[in-house]
Amino acid sequence: MAKKKDLILRTKFAERLCHWFLVICFFFTATSGLSWFYPSLSWMSNLLGSPQLARILHPFLGIVVFLALCFMLVKFAKYNLFAKTDLLWFRSVTGVIANKHDEKLQIGKYNAGQKVLFWLIMTAIVVLLVSGLIMWRAYFAHLFPIPVLRLAILAHAMAGIGLILLILGHIYLAIWVRGSITGMVTGYVSRAWVRQHHDRWYDELAAKDAAQKVDSKA
Repeated sequence: MAKKKDLILRTKFAERLCHWFLVICFFFTATSGLSWFYPSLSWMSNLLGSPQLARILHPFLGIVVFLALCFMLVKFAKYNLFAKTDLLWFRSVTGVIANKHDEKLQIGKYNAGQKVLFWLIMTAIVVLLVSGLIMWRAYFAHLFPIPVLRLAILAHAMAGIGLILLILGHIYLAIWVRGSITGMVTGYVSRAWVRQHHDRWYDELAAKDAAQKVDSKA
């Protein structure tokens, strides 16, 4: 295990807690939703107790997922704004996928691929929220004409499948890049990991540490 001085705090406790809470809520929301679209997956609705209970809880869980992602948006949006240096990542995406680190790509706290994933997830959850509220039979569905409800159902299904695929991609990449999952569990990553995967962020942290040392000596 790396020494404390060789570790860098990447994700704070509140953000990690929200992330894992979101994982649990999204799992039950996604599985209950899938159970109604594919007959072979109908058993998934029992994960929430029964098909009837799943239909009641699904929209409420969806709102919880939306609120959790709003928290993540507030905390991480500033790190996921695109910069000119992200073009280097896109141009070298083949090497990135092959896990090659021969050249510096000027990657900040999050790389360009993570930024694309972040904004696609945020877009999908907004579509899911709006369409879900429109088609929520217990409260709002009676306020809209049938054609609008049909469009809402279609949009909800497409955005739901899209979000599930995005999350699966997120999980795969977290496993692929060794140290990512540990970082989200403990909050810390090694300096070597940061230097290898996020070189610009490493340089920014090094410059900040140097400035603090100068100020402490002054």
